[in-house]
Amino acid sequence: MDEQNRRAFLIGAFGAIAVFAVLVFIVGARSILDSLLSAQPSLVAATFALALCWLAVWSLMLRTVLGTLGVEIPLGKSFLVYAGAVFANNVTPFGQAGGEPIAALLISKVSNSRYETGLVGIASVDVLNVIPSISLVFVGIGYYGTTAAVGERLETAVGSAVVLIGAVLLVMGLVWRYRDRIIDRLPAVIAPRLGRLGLERFDSETLEADLADRMGRFFENIERLATNRWRLGAVIGLSLCGWLFQVVALLAAFAALGYSVPPYVLLFAIPLANIAGAAPLPGGLGGIEAAFVTLLVPTTGIEASAVTAAVLIFRGAVYWMPILIGGASVSALGIRTLR
Repeated sequence: MDEQNRRAFLIGAFGAIAVFAVLVFIVGARSILDSLLSAQPSLVAATFALALCWLAVWSLMLRTVLGTLGVEIPLGKSFLVYAGAVFANNVTPFGQAGGEPIAALLISKVSNSRYETGLVGIASVDVLNVIPSISLVFVGIGYYGTTAAVGERLETAVGSAVVLIGAVLLVMGLVWRYRDRIIDRLPAVIAPRLGRLGLERFDSETLEADLADRMGRFFENIERLATNRWRLGAVIGLSLCGWLFQVVALLAAFAALGYSVPPYVLLFAIPLANIAGAAPLPGGLGGIEAAFVTLLVPTTGIEASAVTAAVLIFRGAVYWMPILIGGASVSALGIRTLR
């Protein structure tokens, strides 16, 4: 890890600690600890087991996407690769946006594929995960609206999510529409500046041609995936299954503390809270937990300390466990440095 990346990581880590400190101060450290100590161990274990199922399903999703792009990875290794990708997302600021380049490098090294193919693979998984999440948000909000009044806080959260997702989709649509112009013009802008990054041993024309070739293959791979409707449908189905495993895992975390939560509340709470992962924190650490508490306290009527404890158990399963598995996977796969 170079000095710039180390500095960014430390800033993000301190930011996460600060957010956690504020959350614990507001809710009350003692009440959170008491709730955690009252948790039923068997249901806590069930939460982690369900999170493991989520990780396995989404690793199969990545394997299916890569298979469409002509990259074949054994089933067991695909789990290790995806766990490594989640590890990269969770230890870099801005969540997937920060971890995708590292995850693409991991995929390319393990599968002996081109970097841009790995980038398309992991980016496609992250983008396609948005489609079921939007559906779950509207289904959950719709059902919740028939049982209770939708508060201003929830309206704001949903509105912000719609705007953010809409903006991302708009940018993606514009990039796809003008991809030929981007391939023609962008390399000429980037190539002369790469010398500042230690690539001065390559002449500008060679770099420009290489970038144009890589970008062309990048868009070709996206088109291959988009036109394979059967595999695309299978990938979206696996994504939905993974989201539902997360919902059941959070239900188990609440049950471990003796609380029953309407599943339709979690259908929209989990995708909305994960939007906080776009914050400049390692994997959204701290921001996502705070978003969960902000959403779940008013919609469930459960005291904040119990909600915070359940969220910490859940995040231990979906954040910290993949870090441990993914870190071990990265080491086992022979990747010693991720830049």
